[in-house]
Amino acid sequence: MIKQLSQKAIDKSNFGNLKGYINFAKEFLKFLKSDLQAVIVSQNENHYQFYQYNKEGNFRITRPINSNLMYDAKTYNKAAREFLKIAKNIKTIDKRDASIREIINNFIYTTQQSIGAALDALPAGKANTARKLNGDLFEDFIRLIIKSIGLKCTSGVVKLPVIVDDKELFKMSYQHDLIIEDGDNVKVIGSIKTSSKDRIDKIFIDKFLHNKLKETETPHIAIFLNDVQRKNTKKENKYGINATFLPGHFKGYTVKLNPIDGVYYCDIRPNMRTEDILKDHIDTFDKLLVEDIWELIK
Repeated sequence: MIKQLSQKAIDKSNFGNLKGYINFAKEFLKFLKSDLQAVIVSQNENHYQFYQYNKEGNFRITRPINSNLMYDAKTYNKAAREFLKIAKNIKTIDKRDASIREIINNFIYTTQQSIGAALDALPAGKANTARKLNGDLFEDFIRLIIKSIGLKCTSGVVKLPVIVDDKELFKMSYQHDLIIEDGDNVKVIGSIKTSSKDRIDKIFIDKFLHNKLKETETPHIAIFLNDVQRKNTKKENKYGINATFLPGHFKGYTVKLNPIDGVYYCDIRPNMRTEDILKDHIDTFDKLLVEDIWELIK
């Protein structure tokens, strides 16, 4: 079963709409109920787990999964239906309803991690392909979600004119994961990545250069799934997690270069809720959909 699921995950045609993502997650979660070799608990943060596949999955071990966010099959089926209703009525929902916020984050996390975990069953030689594919599917997924709340968005190139003495000399092209538009006007530019690892510097610099070159203040946001990775401890068959977020870089760029207009996680790290600067600029993904995006596009 896991072999079929991993092969299904590498075919992008299975993920052309939200229904495709939901159907895949349902299949994966159903598989989890009965066909795993083992569930390994993280040694340092016990709410993270790793799935180990059986012989069919080459006994491979997945990325860390946050059990506080990952739905089981039954709960996911209900949450998926609720999420689609929430998206359709996003402007009129009760913003104070914590259960709505939870559904948004956990639904997105469970759906995407179902894909990522299935791709982890691929042979080691295909790890780089799996990583890129997982990232591409996450980008597509977030854009589909933003479209589902009624906004026009795409990915693509924004061409910025370089003007000297009131004369345009040439244009610079920038590729962006997320471009939210109102008519022909670009309202928000975003970066969508499964994690901030090796990418955080570019996000801040992109905003600085874009607004400097265009002489505007176009809002820039960043959307991440999580910022944890598996680490092997010195003891055999003992696993833990490492955080991949760089708080020093984030704080330095926020204070000395320019702040990002919103940074959003499904699986937010504890220090992002408590540390100065971080807690003021980083939040969970529900806040973007329910509140912030409507302010950003004004």
